[in-house]
Amino acid sequence: MSVRQTHARGLFAPLGPTYDRVGATLSFGQDPRWRRAMVARVPHDGGHVLDVATGTGLVAEQLLAHGHRVTGLDQSPDMLAIARRRFGDRVELVQASATALPFPDASFDHLTFTYLLRYVDDPGVTLAELARVVRPGGTVANLEFCLPEGIWRPFWDLYVEIGLPAAGRLVSKGWYDVGRFLGPSIRGFYERWPLERQLELWRAAGIADVQARRMSLGGGVVIRGTRT
Repeated sequence: MSVRQTHARGLFAPLGPTYDRVGATLSFGQDPRWRRAMVARVPHDGGHVLDVATGTGLVAEQLLAHGHRVTGLDQSPDMLAIARRRFGDRVELVQASATALPFPDASFDHLTFTYLLRYVDDPGVTLAELARVVRPGGTVANLEFCLPEGIWRPFWDLYVEIGLPAAGRLVSKGWYDVGRFLGPSIRGFYERWPLERQLELWRAAGIADVQARRMSLGGGVVIRGTRT
């Protein structure tokens, strides 16, 4: 793994037991809403879906509820341990990096991934690797944080600079560290990869009909497209 991936793995490793509840609370309930919006963009055709950066299995659980066969992949053994307790044998769980998927070409009908591209060195190469394992005509869908625009941006800046670290400190040192990390991480990512440039990377990776929907005043974004 790269230094960026190793840092992400270490940062989130302690959060597994509290990740679902605290993540929903610190996002004022928006994170679960965004995940539902992403899953809603995957055709409910009972196909086999690869959920990359599955974490504790929040997206995989929703995909199961819609009748899909699901394989979850994550680089973190700590997060996957929580997911295994959630699913038993209902979901195949694989520990691997999103930058080198251990599957043949066109192995899956659809693919989802959540909060991933900020943690890889080359988002374009990673997108091409994700697209590689999806059959032509399959859907690729993503959830990521975004930057609000206009009058809402100062409120977002205030929350991520002061509110988020302070709230994280009340929970644990791990959540405090994540609270301090997220604001600079999100801003830095969008300085390098504005949303329109991200969509260009999707198209260059062989994903067509790419659409982006900003969520919650621009605090999140759901992107989906079709594998060519």
